Amino acid sequence: MAAPSGAVSLSEDSLTRMATADVVLLGEVHDNPAHHVTQADLVRRLQPAALVFEMLTDAQASAITPDIRGNAGAVAQAVNWAESGWPDFAMYHPIFLAAPGAAIHGAAVPRDAARAAMQQGLAQAFGDGADRFGLTVPLDDREQAQREALQAEAHCDALPDNLLPGMVDIQRLRDARLAQVALAAFEQTGGPVVIITGNGHARADWGVPHYLRQAAPGITLFALGQSEGARLLPGAFDAVIDAPIVARPDPCEAFRN
Repeated sequence: MAAPSGAVSLSEDSLTRMATADVVLLGEVHDNPAHHVTQADLVRRLQPAALVFEMLTDAQASAITPDIRGNAGAVAQAVNWAESGWPDFAMYHPIFLAAPGAAIHGAAVPRDAARAAMQQGLAQAFGDGADRFGLTVPLDDREQAQREALQAEAHCDALPDNLLPGMVDIQRLRDARLAQVALAAFEQTGGPVVIITGNGHARADWGVPHYLRQAAPGITLFALGQSEGARLLPGAFDAVIDAPIVARPDPCEAFRN
């Protein structure tokens, strides 16, 4: 597997492991165009049997029919992308085109399910299979504290401390749902499966790979992280590649006024 233009820093060993994995996670910073170029390049070379998107629900994925897949505007309209809160769909559409035969799956957690994780508990919000994915087992104190600290930082230290455990549960719910959908796609197609998701979900130590290993210990995985400006990514990855930082407003500025 030759190195794609956006991933020239990947070693031959990494490229080989990626090409032979059952499930490949391609992380991103959502609004970085270079990260999506790399994802499209790698998907083009991997030609997965299925693509799983963090950004889509199952219903949205089902709306992307073969007759509209090549038309960015039609796809965006079919999934109501403009109201989704995700960055410009033009950055994502080349990924859909890169493997035209791949089945499209959505693994987004609806807002009501996320609220249920905070109000009713993680396992109940996930439903059937919660034990298979390890959601009935609480985190140890050290990991819980680390996760809460990351959630606090991600929300500009503006959240009350009592909300942080619930935010950790939502992150775990999203990780496990991505794993569940990817595993179902693998079992249906025989793989490989590529997951398009944020770096936080792609991290190999406690993100989606953790839940995939819980549910299917024999599955082979490769997790790619994508950083910006040589900044260190939290967590473990099988490989990390870098891109320039995108100019963006400070998301925490509003909390300082």
